[in-house]
Amino acid sequence: FWRIMQKAALAHNADVILLDLGPNLGAINRAALISADYVVVPLSPDLFSLQGLRNLGPTLRTWREEWQERLAKTSSPGKKGLATDLQLPQGKMQPIGYVVLQHSARLDRPVKAYNRWIARIPTVYHEDVLDQPLTDNISVADDRHCLALLKNYQSLMPMAQEARKPIFHLKPADGAIGAHTYAVRNVYREFEKLARAIAQRTGVKQLSTPTAPL
Repeated sequence: FWRIMQKAALAHNADVILLDLGPNLGAINRAALISADYVVVPLSPDLFSLQGLRNLGPTLRTWREEWQERLAKTSSPGKKGLATDLQLPQGKMQPIGYVVLQHSARLDRPVKAYNRWIARIPTVYHEDVLDQPLTDNISVADDRHCLALLKNYQSLMPMAQEARKPIFHLKPADGAIGAHTYAVRNVYREFEKLARAIAQRTGVKQLSTPTAPL
């Protein structure tokens, strides 16, 4: 995976490679994650995301340690059967934060339930992913590891899927008219803020001036 991505990046003069992986810890995702320098974790405020977070942290640490052992073996003299002539990824897999998708804020009951799950995310992320016990009870809004708290974009999501483009690129011809026009602009600003936060933490060079959708 890593060698294929490096060749594709050279062919297209790419500075950044984004991997969008499914929520599982199988062999394919392991190979893909070993190719990655950084990891951003998308979360929903529910039991399944928290359980997945608890599984992800220890697994990432195990994979990272095992890969470092393999890299050390390839550089050891006298080892046979190792791919010493192949370029290999470093397998850093460094967690840089998480993104939370908010659910609808209109209905009173679901919001309270979701807020309870959201409140547990910082503790689980610190303890299971970073392996750093959290002594203070902080909220997602105050957690520096929270990259963004994104809204539920309601009808914009199926509209974007039908148009086969990102939400923030929707046009009136795609159905984004009236109030949807303002929502699309807000989405653009939110995703730009998220992209810049990720770029800052990964050392990616940013544009000096922000761009805006037409």
